[in-house]
Amino acid sequence: MTNTEWLPNVILADADFLDRVAFDLTVNFERMIGRRIEAADLPHWLDCIALDGGLRPGDNRIQAIFLHDRNRTALEHFRPSDFGKELDGQAFKDNLGEFQLHSFGVEEIVSKADFFTESLSALLEAKETRRIMVVADMDDYGERVKRAVASTEGKDITLFAMQPLTGRGFAQEILGYSLMSALGIRGEELG
Repeated sequence: MTNTEWLPNVILADADFLDRVAFDLTVNFERMIGRRIEAADLPHWLDCIALDGGLRPGDNRIQAIFLHDRNRTALEHFRPSDFGKELDGQAFKDNLGEFQLHSFGVEEIVSKADFFTESLSALLEAKETRRIMVVADMDDYGERVKRAVASTEGKDITLFAMQPLTGRGFAQEILGYSLMSALGIRGEELG
């Protein structure tokens, strides 16, 4: 990712973690609400993450970067899902702006935790990037993510997790809310 041209707004996501959380929510909520839940709408989820990360409608440029195990070719619980054919190098435009999608398979020579935190560090150092929205496996390598953002100044950073986080230098949002919306789970179904 060293030759990547960074945009002002970047969503950096651990795609394997994201897919696992979507699966867990699907299984749990299908039992709870008594209906089948379809795959999550990826563009809708990206909109939710961008809004939760502080972006407002306008002519924004947003980069969505999905890091995944090199042996995985697709997300299992999202549509569109194929990293090579449907996501990498694709874009879409809506009321928030233009989203440019990229996917990177993590090679065996480096752990995903290392690759993710190195990618995050590059974003934190990039002068072009002002807003960073991070979806990381906080249980696995979250302390490294929090250390990286703690000393960063001049950037709006939002960490998305399934439970509250402690630390400084970032805002936080609960990842489950955006996923529930993208999965089509409505609040009235939960009452």
